[in-house]
Amino acid sequence: MQGLLDQVYYNNTVRDYLIAGGVIVLSILLLRTFKRVIIKRLRAAAAKTEGTTDDFIIDGVDRFALPIIQFAIIYWGLNFLDLSTKAERVIDVATSVIITYFVLRLISSVIMTLLESRIRRQEHGEDKIKQLGGLMLVINIFIWVIGVIFLLDNMGKDVTTIIAGLGIGGIAIALAAQNILGDLFNYFVIYFDRPFEIGDFIVVDDKMGTVEYLGIKTTRIRSLSGEQIIIGNSNLTGSRIHNFKRMASRRIVFTINIDFRTPIEKLKTIPVLLKNIIEQQKPIRFDRAHFAAYGDWALKFEVVYFVLDPDFNKYMDIQQAINLKIREEFEKNEIFIVTSPHTSLIPPPPAPPPAQEPPASAKATSGVGNKE
Repeated sequence: MQGLLDQVYYNNTVRDYLIAGGVIVLSILLLRTFKRVIIKRLRAAAAKTEGTTDDFIIDGVDRFALPIIQFAIIYWGLNFLDLSTKAERVIDVATSVIITYFVLRLISSVIMTLLESRIRRQEHGEDKIKQLGGLMLVINIFIWVIGVIFLLDNMGKDVTTIIAGLGIGGIAIALAAQNILGDLFNYFVIYFDRPFEIGDFIVVDDKMGTVEYLGIKTTRIRSLSGEQIIIGNSNLTGSRIHNFKRMASRRIVFTINIDFRTPIEKLKTIPVLLKNIIEQQKPIRFDRAHFAAYGDWALKFEVVYFVLDPDFNKYMDIQQAINLKIREEFEKNEIFIVTSPHTSLIPPPPAPPPAQEPPASAKATSGVGNKE
């Protein structure tokens, strides 16, 4: 038995192989036991808490930390063996690549979790998280490029040429894809500056609708008539955007044309009457009602009030109620609205009764008298 253990194969005895294999196998068994027992219990305890930080830490240990430890143990176990220079080089490179892979994935996962945690606390957070795809694509490309450069540098490679090549290649790509990169950078402008968000109703030039999706190149808007409008991000940032979702209040101005024949006493009561009608609505803030001007064919009264709700349907309900109440109160007070130069709500004067001819007896009497 002793002789078998002392036999040499590739510069190592059988005993050396057994020690290295035993260390690796025992360590792997211990890690799997830790994962099945400890990690499982920690997950169960974390599921009972309200926060998500502990869940993220446990998940990070399970997905990234344990694999890194496992490959580090394998590397340590192989160091018990006397390997050739080429074999050692292969093991060093493989271990560096594997550990770098898990470290970069851990960094990407941490950034993704932090962004999701911050965005989820905002209004329409779940909808905004859908926009993270484009942002995370760019972040991951940056992380992996930097990680590969560091890996090559640690492996003894000259990364100066690679960095220079990336710079020249980046310039060439930028010149060849100016429009795409312009939309990409404007995506970041929209994402961080927040001129609008998912669910906002916006007007861009002559286009209007509700924002449905923000991509790395285009933004998609659902118009009032139902079709989807796709606009490049560069066009959006270069346009004047009206965001009605962020409107705190809506200023309403309308004019009423009163007939010229309305008596002065009734004209004096109209501003107060309009104020009382408007203040009955909620939620509004009355501003003013004035006899504004003499028109060509009517007396013009101007009314201004604010709807303290950005919802357009709410405004239309209030305006409808005001219009109906104005019609009702004006009819009670015999105040008449003119709708055009030739029409008026004043009832026409009664027609004169038709002339009645005198009865025949009266004509006969009249004739006799004349003769006499």
